[in-house]
Order: sequence, then structure tokens, then C-alpha cells
Amino acid sequence: MFLKKIDLKKIEWKKYRPLLLMLVFPVLGWMYALTNNIENQEVYNLATAVDQAIPFVKYFALPYSVWIFYIYVCLFYFFKKDVSVYYRSLMTYVICAMICYLIYSVFQTTVARPPVVGNDPFAWLMKYIYNRDEPFNCFPSIHCFSSYMVMRSVWTSSFRNKWNVTLITGMSSLIIMSTLFVKQHVIMDALGAFFLVEVVTAFIIIFERKLRVSRERQKSTYGA
Repeated sequence: MFLKKIDLKKIEWKKYRPLLLMLVFPVLGWMYALTNNIENQEVYNLATAVDQAIPFVKYFALPYSVWIFYIYVCLFYFFKKDVSVYYRSLMTYVICAMICYLIYSVFQTTVARPPVVGNDPFAWLMKYIYNRDEPFNCFPSIHCFSSYMVMRSVWTSSFRNKWNVTLITGMSSLIIMSTLFVKQHVIMDALGAFFLVEVVTAFIIIFERKLRVSRERQKSTYGA
């Protein structure tokens, strides 16, 4: 059996234009780098006794490191299934990220990192993560808020089923747990991330409702 050739000319590229909005991610990454320092800032530690009891597990470096690609895949999936879910999720991400950057600029936290021992791929990956990212910008956790956001989005979507709910909930939960096991975040960072998503989502829903009511009033006015 021969694979059918894909005629690129027949693909309706215009319908994929909304995906260009994801170009905001490099901009957000640049903004994150600007806040990832402690110059002239007091640094706080939000670790609790429970956090100290959580062991360091280098194997969780794998789910931690694929986080952003996972978010991209989820957003593309939402786009294919329901573009409104895609728009809302992307808007939620951008707003939450901007709020995180604002918090980082005035309330900087850190997490104590353990020494990474071993010469295996997981140890290499863990060392790479530590070398690439300074131990700051912890509260709220961007990994946690974005993973929780896509999980919440599929829960409330019209296209939810047992498969996508199980897969996205499972992967998001794994990433959230990984932030604790690789000692990049503490429990308060995760809880703050969940709270942030809930607040931003509530405001977006209120805004959408008011916008819908306003449009309906305009239609009734001009239609009268």
C-alpha cells in the first residue's frame, strides 16, 4: 500500500492562522529571563516540612523537561477540537504568565537544590535543567499553572471523553509532581499556581459573558 501524497496547495492554510498567536511564547520566554535574577531583591523560601520530606528523584527530570512541548500539543489539540477553547486557554496562559512575572519582580522566592550525583542520562538532564534555569521565579509555578490550565480546559470542554481526560489529567499531574521531586518548586508554588488559574479563568468567563450580553443588546437595538 502506497501512502497518499498530500497536496499542500489544497490545504486551507487560512484556518490555521490563529496558531500564529502561539508566537507569543518566545516573547514570554524573553520576559521570563529578565526576571530570573535576584539583583537588589530579598529572596524568600516557602518550603515546609512536607516539602523537605519529599525526596529528590532525578527520573522526574524527563516529564519536567517535556513540559512546554506538552503545552504546545495540548493547545494544538484544543484548536482542532474547539477553537474557542484554544483562544481561552491561550489567553489564560498569557495573563497568568504576566501576573507571574509581576510577582517575581516584587516577591522573589527560591528552592534549595540538592547535589546531582551520577553519570547517567537522567543525571545529565537534571544538571542541564539546573544550569539552564536559576533557582528563582518559583511562586507561582509556571509549570504548574500551565499544566493545571490545560487539565482544567479539557475537563470543562464540549469534546471531553474518558481518553483525553485521562491522558491530559495524567500527564499534567505527572508534570506538576515532577516540579516537587526535582526540587524546582515547593507545594506553595503549586497551590499558588492553581489559585491563579482559577481567578484568571473566572475573570475571563465574566468578561466573555458581558461581551456576549453587549453584542446581543446591539443586535436587538439595530434589529428593532
